[in-house]
Amino acid sequence: MANAAVAAQLPRTRARDTGLVHALRRAGLVAAVLVLLVGLWELYRWIWTSTGWTWPFLVNDTSMPHVWTIFHAFAQPAQVNQPSLAYVLLHKMLFTAKEAAAGFGIGAVIGFALGVILVHSRLLQRGFLPYIVGSQTVPILAIAPMVVVWVNPKLPGPLQGWGAVAVIAAYLTFFPVAINTLRGLQSADARALELMRTYAASRWTVLWKLRVPSSLPYVFSALRLAATASVVGAIIGELPSGLQDGLGGAIINFNQYYSIEPQELWATNVIAAALGIAFFVIVVLAEKAVVRRAPENVA
Repeated sequence: MANAAVAAQLPRTRARDTGLVHALRRAGLVAAVLVLLVGLWELYRWIWTSTGWTWPFLVNDTSMPHVWTIFHAFAQPAQVNQPSLAYVLLHKMLFTAKEAAAGFGIGAVIGFALGVILVHSRLLQRGFLPYIVGSQTVPILAIAPMVVVWVNPKLPGPLQGWGAVAVIAAYLTFFPVAINTLRGLQSADARALELMRTYAASRWTVLWKLRVPSSLPYVFSALRLAATASVVGAIIGELPSGLQDGLGGAIINFNQYYSIEPQELWATNVIAAALGIAFFVIVVLAEKAVVRRAPENVA
Protein backbone atom coordinates (compact mmCIF):
# COMPACT_ATOMS: atom_id res chain seq x y z
CA MET A 1 0.00 0.00 0.00
CA ALA A 2 2.81 2.35 0.88
CA ASN A 3 4.57 1.68 -2.44
CA ALA A 4 1.31 2.29 -4.33
CA ALA A 5 0.80 5.62 -2.55
CA VAL A 6 4.35 6.68 -3.37
CA ALA A 7 3.90 5.64 -7.01
CA ALA A 8 0.67 7.63 -7.25
CA GLN A 9 2.36 10.69 -5.75
CA LEU A 10 5.28 10.67 -8.21
CA PRO A 11 3.33 11.97 -11.27
CA ARG A 12 1.89 14.81 -9.18
CA THR A 13 5.34 15.76 -7.92
CA ARG A 14 6.78 15.65 -11.43
CA ALA A 15 3.92 17.77 -12.78
CA ARG A 16 4.45 20.29 -9.98
CA ASP A 17 8.20 20.42 -10.66
CA THR A 18 7.58 20.79 -14.40
CA GLY A 19 5.19 23.67 -13.78
CA LEU A 20 7.76 25.36 -11.53
CA VAL A 21 10.44 24.97 -14.20
CA HIS A 22 8.15 26.48 -16.83
CA ALA A 23 7.30 29.39 -14.54
CA LEU A 24 11.00 30.06 -13.88
CA ARG A 25 11.75 29.92 -17.59
CA ARG A 26 8.98 32.40 -18.35
CA ALA A 27 10.17 34.74 -15.61
CA GLY A 28 13.70 34.50 -16.94
CA LEU A 29 12.50 35.19 -20.48
CA VAL A 30 10.55 38.26 -19.34
CA ALA A 31 13.58 39.56 -17.45
CA ALA A 32 15.83 38.94 -20.46
CA VAL A 33 13.45 40.79 -22.80
CA LEU A 34 13.24 43.69 -20.35
CA VAL A 35 17.04 43.93 -20.16
CA LEU A 36 17.20 43.77 -23.96
CA LEU A 37 14.70 46.62 -24.34
CA VAL A 38 16.60 48.78 -21.85
CA GLY A 39 19.83 48.03 -23.68
CA LEU A 40 18.30 48.93 -27.05
CA TRP A 41 16.94 52.18 -25.59
CA GLU A 42 20.32 53.22 -24.25
CA LEU A 43 22.16 52.04 -27.38
CA TYR A 44 19.82 54.02 -29.63
CA ARG A 45 20.27 57.06 -27.40
CA TRP A 46 24.06 56.76 -27.37
CA ILE A 47 24.34 56.35 -31.17
CA TRP A 48 22.06 59.29 -31.98
CA THR A 49 23.64 61.66 -29.43
CA SER A 50 27.22 60.75 -30.36
CA THR A 51 26.67 61.06 -34.12
CA GLY A 52 24.37 64.09 -33.95
CA TRP A 53 21.66 62.46 -36.07
CA THR A 54 18.32 64.27 -35.93
CA TRP A 55 16.11 61.83 -37.86
CA PRO A 56 13.39 60.84 -37.05
CA PHE A 57 13.69 63.20 -34.06
CA LEU A 58 16.36 64.97 -32.04
CA VAL A 59 17.60 62.76 -29.22
CA ASN A 60 18.55 64.48 -25.96
CA ASP A 61 17.74 64.36 -22.25
CA THR A 62 14.28 65.78 -22.91
CA SER A 63 13.10 63.56 -25.76
CA MET A 64 14.77 60.36 -24.47
CA PRO A 65 15.97 60.54 -20.86
CA HIS A 66 18.13 57.76 -19.47
CA VAL A 67 16.24 54.75 -18.14
CA TRP A 68 17.83 55.16 -14.71
CA THR A 69 16.74 58.81 -14.69
CA ILE A 70 13.13 57.72 -15.22
CA PHE A 71 13.22 55.13 -12.44
CA HIS A 72 15.10 57.47 -10.12
CA ALA A 73 12.19 59.91 -10.46
CA PHE A 74 9.93 57.45 -8.63
CA ALA A 75 11.85 58.11 -5.41
CA GLN A 76 11.77 61.89 -5.78
CA PRO A 77 8.90 64.12 -4.50
CA ALA A 78 6.23 64.74 -7.14
CA GLN A 79 6.19 68.41 -6.09
CA VAL A 80 7.54 70.47 -3.24
CA ASN A 81 6.32 69.21 0.15
CA GLN A 82 4.59 66.22 -1.45
CA PRO A 83 5.13 62.44 -1.16
CA SER A 84 7.32 60.57 -3.59
CA LEU A 85 6.25 60.25 -7.20
CA ALA A 86 5.82 56.49 -6.76
CA TYR A 87 3.34 57.05 -3.92
CA VAL A 88 1.36 59.61 -5.92
CA LEU A 89 1.26 57.51 -9.08
CA LEU A 90 0.27 54.40 -7.14
CA HIS A 91 -2.84 56.13 -5.79
CA LYS A 92 -3.66 57.53 -9.21
CA MET A 93 -3.18 54.10 -10.76
CA LEU A 94 -5.65 52.56 -8.29
CA PHE A 95 -8.23 55.21 -9.17
CA THR A 96 -7.79 54.58 -12.89
CA ALA A 97 -7.89 50.82 -12.27
CA LYS A 98 -11.30 51.23 -10.60
CA GLU A 99 -12.64 53.09 -13.63
CA ALA A 100 -11.12 50.64 -16.10
CA ALA A 101 -12.39 47.59 -14.18
CA ALA A 102 -15.93 48.98 -14.12
CA GLY A 103 -15.78 49.81 -17.82
CA PHE A 104 -14.28 46.42 -18.64
CA GLY A 105 -17.08 44.64 -16.78
CA ILE A 106 -19.82 46.72 -18.39
CA GLY A 107 -18.35 46.39 -21.88
CA ALA A 108 -17.75 42.64 -21.53
CA VAL A 109 -21.33 41.99 -20.45
CA ILE A 110 -22.80 44.18 -23.21
CA GLY A 111 -20.50 42.66 -25.84
CA PHE A 112 -21.31 39.09 -24.80
CA ALA A 113 -25.05 39.83 -24.75
CA LEU A 114 -24.87 41.36 -28.22
CA GLY A 115 -23.05 38.29 -29.53
CA VAL A 116 -25.71 36.00 -28.07
CA ILE A 117 -28.53 38.06 -29.57
CA LEU A 118 -26.95 38.33 -33.01
CA VAL A 119 -26.12 34.63 -33.32
CA HIS A 120 -29.83 33.77 -33.12
CA SER A 121 -30.97 36.12 -35.88
CA ARG A 122 -29.54 36.63 -39.36
CA LEU A 123 -31.78 39.66 -39.76
CA LEU A 124 -30.34 41.36 -36.67
CA GLN A 125 -26.80 40.54 -37.82
CA ARG A 126 -27.36 42.24 -41.16
CA GLY A 127 -29.15 45.17 -39.57
CA PHE A 128 -26.96 45.94 -36.54
CA LEU A 129 -23.49 44.55 -37.29
CA PRO A 130 -22.54 47.39 -39.69
CA TYR A 131 -23.46 49.95 -37.01
CA ILE A 132 -21.50 48.07 -34.37
CA VAL A 133 -18.45 48.12 -36.64
CA GLY A 134 -19.05 51.75 -37.58
CA SER A 135 -19.18 52.79 -33.93
CA GLN A 136 -15.48 52.07 -33.64
CA THR A 137 -14.55 54.41 -36.50
CA VAL A 138 -15.56 57.50 -34.49
CA PRO A 139 -12.54 58.93 -32.60
CA ILE A 140 -12.86 58.34 -28.87
CA LEU A 141 -11.67 61.88 -28.18
CA ALA A 142 -14.72 63.19 -30.04
CA ILE A 143 -17.14 60.98 -28.10
CA ALA A 144 -15.65 61.39 -24.63
CA PRO A 145 -16.84 64.99 -23.99
CA MET A 146 -20.36 64.04 -25.09
CA VAL A 147 -20.44 61.06 -22.75
CA VAL A 148 -19.30 63.23 -19.85
CA VAL A 149 -22.16 65.69 -20.49
CA TRP A 150 -24.75 62.94 -21.00
CA VAL A 151 -23.82 60.57 -18.19
CA ASN A 152 -22.34 62.49 -15.26
CA PRO A 153 -25.39 64.56 -14.19
CA LYS A 154 -27.51 61.39 -14.05
CA LEU A 155 -25.23 59.25 -11.91
CA PRO A 156 -25.88 59.16 -8.15
CA GLY A 157 -23.53 58.81 -5.21
CA PRO A 158 -20.08 57.29 -5.72
CA LEU A 159 -20.50 57.02 -9.50
CA GLN A 160 -20.75 60.79 -9.84
CA GLY A 161 -17.70 62.05 -11.73
CA TRP A 162 -15.93 58.84 -12.70
CA GLY A 163 -18.98 56.90 -13.92
CA ALA A 164 -18.73 58.60 -17.31
CA VAL A 165 -15.11 57.44 -17.56
CA ALA A 166 -16.27 53.85 -16.98
CA VAL A 167 -18.77 54.24 -19.82
CA ILE A 168 -16.00 55.47 -22.13
CA ALA A 169 -13.85 52.48 -21.17
CA ALA A 170 -16.84 50.20 -21.84
CA TYR A 171 -17.18 51.77 -25.30
CA LEU A 172 -13.71 50.50 -26.25
CA THR A 173 -14.32 47.14 -24.58
CA PHE A 174 -17.62 45.91 -25.97
CA PHE A 175 -16.66 45.76 -29.67
CA PRO A 176 -13.98 43.01 -29.65
CA VAL A 177 -16.04 41.00 -27.16
CA ALA A 178 -19.19 41.24 -29.30
CA ILE A 179 -17.44 40.27 -32.55
CA ASN A 180 -15.44 37.40 -31.07
CA THR A 181 -18.42 36.11 -29.08
CA LEU A 182 -20.48 36.00 -32.27
CA ARG A 183 -17.69 34.19 -34.09
CA GLY A 184 -17.20 31.77 -31.21
CA LEU A 185 -20.90 30.97 -30.89
CA GLN A 186 -21.02 30.26 -34.62
CA SER A 187 -18.02 27.92 -34.37
CA ALA A 188 -19.99 25.15 -32.64
CA ASP A 189 -19.74 21.79 -34.40
CA ALA A 190 -22.53 21.51 -36.98
CA ARG A 191 -22.96 17.79 -36.24
CA ALA A 192 -23.40 18.50 -32.52
CA LEU A 193 -25.94 21.21 -33.33
CA GLU A 194 -27.88 18.80 -35.53
CA LEU A 195 -27.78 16.15 -32.82
CA MET A 196 -29.17 18.54 -30.19
CA ARG A 197 -31.93 19.60 -32.56
CA THR A 198 -32.75 15.94 -33.13
CA TYR A 199 -33.29 15.61 -29.39
CA ALA A 200 -35.53 18.73 -29.47
CA ALA A 201 -33.15 20.76 -27.30
CA SER A 202 -34.28 24.32 -26.69
CA ARG A 203 -32.26 27.32 -27.87
CA TRP A 204 -31.32 28.01 -24.25
CA THR A 205 -29.97 24.47 -23.83
CA VAL A 206 -28.06 24.62 -27.10
CA LEU A 207 -26.62 27.98 -26.10
CA TRP A 208 -25.27 27.00 -22.68
CA LYS A 209 -24.46 23.35 -23.37
CA LEU A 210 -22.83 23.72 -26.77
CA ARG A 211 -22.38 27.23 -28.14
CA VAL A 212 -20.95 28.94 -25.05
CA PRO A 213 -18.33 26.23 -24.29
CA SER A 214 -17.26 26.36 -27.95
CA SER A 215 -16.95 30.14 -27.84
CA LEU A 216 -14.79 30.43 -24.70
CA PRO A 217 -11.40 30.49 -26.50
CA TYR A 218 -12.72 33.22 -28.80
CA VAL A 219 -14.25 35.19 -25.93
CA PHE A 220 -11.05 35.15 -23.88
CA SER A 221 -9.02 36.21 -26.91
CA ALA A 222 -11.28 39.25 -27.10
CA LEU A 223 -11.11 39.85 -23.36
CA ARG A 224 -7.31 40.01 -23.51
CA LEU A 225 -7.58 42.82 -26.06
CA ALA A 226 -10.42 44.51 -24.21
CA ALA A 227 -8.52 44.46 -20.91
CA THR A 228 -5.82 46.78 -22.20
CA ALA A 229 -8.34 48.84 -24.21
CA SER A 230 -10.32 49.51 -21.03
CA VAL A 231 -7.23 51.07 -19.42
CA VAL A 232 -6.67 53.26 -22.47
CA GLY A 233 -10.34 54.27 -22.47
CA ALA A 234 -10.24 55.15 -18.77
CA ILE A 235 -7.15 57.35 -19.19
CA ILE A 236 -8.61 59.10 -22.23
CA GLY A 237 -11.96 59.53 -20.49
CA GLU A 238 -10.33 61.33 -17.58
CA LEU A 239 -9.15 64.15 -19.85
CA PRO A 240 -12.52 65.78 -20.69
CA SER A 241 -13.92 64.80 -17.27
CA GLY A 242 -11.41 67.08 -15.54
CA LEU A 243 -10.53 64.35 -13.03
CA GLN A 244 -7.18 64.81 -11.35
CA ASP A 245 -7.29 61.62 -9.27
CA GLY A 246 -6.24 59.26 -12.06
CA LEU A 247 -3.38 58.73 -14.48
CA GLY A 248 -5.05 60.96 -17.08
CA GLY A 249 -4.84 63.91 -14.71
CA ALA A 250 -1.20 63.07 -13.97
CA ILE A 251 -0.40 63.00 -17.69
CA ILE A 252 -1.95 66.45 -18.20
CA ASN A 253 -0.15 67.84 -15.16
CA PHE A 254 3.30 66.46 -15.98
CA ASN A 255 2.91 67.34 -19.64
CA GLN A 256 3.05 71.02 -18.65
CA TYR A 257 6.53 70.52 -17.17
CA TYR A 258 7.84 68.10 -19.79
CA SER A 259 10.47 70.48 -21.11
CA ILE A 260 12.19 70.72 -17.70
CA GLU A 261 11.12 67.45 -15.96
CA PRO A 262 10.49 64.87 -18.72
CA GLN A 263 11.19 61.90 -16.45
CA GLU A 264 7.95 62.44 -14.52
CA LEU A 265 5.81 62.03 -17.63
CA TRP A 266 7.83 59.00 -18.69
CA ALA A 267 7.37 57.51 -15.21
CA THR A 268 3.61 58.01 -15.55
CA ASN A 269 3.71 56.19 -18.88
CA VAL A 270 5.54 53.29 -17.22
CA ILE A 271 2.83 53.03 -14.55
CA ALA A 272 0.07 53.17 -17.18
CA ALA A 273 1.77 50.38 -19.15
CA ALA A 274 2.15 48.32 -15.97
CA LEU A 275 -1.58 48.73 -15.26
CA GLY A 276 -2.48 47.51 -18.75
CA ILE A 277 -0.15 44.52 -18.37
CA ALA A 278 -1.73 43.71 -14.99
CA PHE A 279 -5.21 43.68 -16.53
CA PHE A 280 -3.95 41.45 -19.34
CA VAL A 281 -2.34 38.99 -16.91
CA ILE A 282 -5.53 38.78 -14.82
CA VAL A 283 -7.53 37.81 -17.91
CA VAL A 284 -4.90 35.23 -18.89
CA LEU A 285 -5.06 33.66 -15.42
CA ALA A 286 -8.86 33.58 -15.60
CA GLU A 287 -8.63 31.95 -19.01
CA LYS A 288 -6.33 29.23 -17.71
CA ALA A 289 -8.78 28.54 -14.87
CA VAL A 290 -11.87 28.44 -17.12
CA VAL A 291 -10.59 26.88 -20.35
CA ARG A 292 -7.51 25.09 -19.10
CA ARG A 293 -7.84 22.24 -21.59
CA ALA A 294 -8.80 24.32 -24.60
CA PRO A 295 -6.07 24.41 -27.31
CA GLU A 296 -4.58 27.86 -27.68
CA ASN A 297 -4.89 27.84 -31.46
CA VAL A 298 -8.63 27.20 -31.59
CA ALA A 299 -9.35 30.90 -32.14
